[in-house]
Amino acid sequence: MMRLLLTLLCALCCHAAAAQEATSFRRTAHSTMFGIGGARQMDSYLSPLSYRGMQLHLLHETLRQTRLMDSCVSFQTLLQADLAYTHNKPEKANDLGGYVHFDAAWHYRLTGSFQPAVPRRTDSGQSPFSLLLGPQIGATLGGLYNTRNGNNPAQATAELHLSASAAAIYTFRLWRQPVLLRDQIDIPLVGVMFSPAFGQSYYELFTLGNRDHNVCLTTPFNAPSVRNQLTVDLPLRRCTLRFGYLADIRQSHVNDIRRHTYSHAFLIGWVRHLSIERPR
Repeated sequence: MMRLLLTLLCALCCHAAAAQEATSFRRTAHSTMFGIGGARQMDSYLSPLSYRGMQLHLLHETLRQTRLMDSCVSFQTLLQADLAYTHNKPEKANDLGGYVHFDAAWHYRLTGSFQPAVPRRTDSGQSPFSLLLGPQIGATLGGLYNTRNGNNPAQATAELHLSASAAAIYTFRLWRQPVLLRDQIDIPLVGVMFSPAFGQSYYELFTLGNRDHNVCLTTPFNAPSVRNQLTVDLPLRRCTLRFGYLADIRQSHVNDIRRHTYSHAFLIGWVRHLSIERPR
């Protein structure tokens, strides 16, 4: 009987060890942020003047670890919605702009470890600094409406782009509290965008079918743009608060039409962390 019990105990231990080796935990971070700041817009299709005003932002980000390259690759999705109300310098006309941006990025971890969450305790064997680099694909839909124009009062925006994305993450303690600092920069490298020709109306384009090179190739030479997001995560009991700064510079010069949107915003939100058990 004793020999049988020892055999069963050994079998149970081996099964538990095998189960532990066969499973792992996928760490995921979901964040929602609200932003408010200033914006400067110009679209020469609507007006040669620059418009200034306020812009609101809503951002939702998901960051999770993958199995690629021995779990050194993380996958990020970012959904950003912007709403801007601006006016020209004489304050005789206003622009109302709304845009939705969706980006998906794969970041390869060059140094450090995967850090989607604020460390709750100090681990001497874990590097506090992580550097990530990878490709990003994105799309933008939206439009700009000018309240003064009678002809051609609106301009549509539709873009697809491939970007280079880099992120730096640093964890430290401030007044004995763990803090996670993250800075990410995204630079579009190549893409396509919709644009009417200068003086071409949307009636002429879509109703009469008079098309004239309305899908344009974009590069850093004719559409230099950059997006930088700096965030700080602070744990507060059962939740994590996130504060940040967003600088979003988007500009283009295609079909003899100049467009730009310069945004600077303060961000505030929260982060939710999940650990999902998965088989290896």
